[in-house]
Amino acid sequence: MDITMDGVAGPLTALQVMQDAAVIPVIVLTDVAHAVPLARALVAGGIRMLEVTLRTPQALACIEAIARDVPEAVVGAGTARSAADVQACAMAGARFIVSPGYTHAVGTACRDAHLPLLPGVATGSEIMAAQEDGYTELKFFPALQAGGLAMLKAWGGPFGDVKFCPTGGITAANAAEFLALANVACVGGSWLVPGDALARGDWARVSELARQAAGLPR
Repeated sequence: MDITMDGVAGPLTALQVMQDAAVIPVIVLTDVAHAVPLARALVAGGIRMLEVTLRTPQALACIEAIARDVPEAVVGAGTARSAADVQACAMAGARFIVSPGYTHAVGTACRDAHLPLLPGVATGSEIMAAQEDGYTELKFFPALQAGGLAMLKAWGGPFGDVKFCPTGGITAANAAEFLALANVACVGGSWLVPGDALARGDWARVSELARQAAGLPR
């Protein structure tokens, strides 16, 4: 059963992950106890595609907790850098994978696990390598440092069949500029989960930031 507008069951495609909302939150969690209430707060604000990054030892346990206890969310794993990462994320219940770069091994592991992948690219050669393996929905990372809006506009010509999720330096202040580009399907950003709100358990603030993000025009 495929994902629907009202549900999140079944296999996904990368394009569905990108098109569900204007922003995919980039989440770093150090306390498993925060995972479920954070996910519920984001979903309450209209954001259900959640990228939990593999940047802390607790990340896999957080992914598992969200997958188990927040079925209305679609939890994915970010910062996947190897086939072993992909396999561990699949076992934890991740339903999509985001990587900071692209390798054939990561792409193959995602196909084997039947998980959509948003591979990171920063150059034309990296885009072509991902395309050779069948990936046309890509993460542009680090977006600002790698050329930002100007680079995405330049890629619109030779890579007109590619959709991007720029991540890295995207904020509430500049997200709309990126979302206005024809080749941008969504953006990734950490501003939906401020560190101070996470530390205090201020889930109402997280929900409000999610509502604002979900309402961004595309």
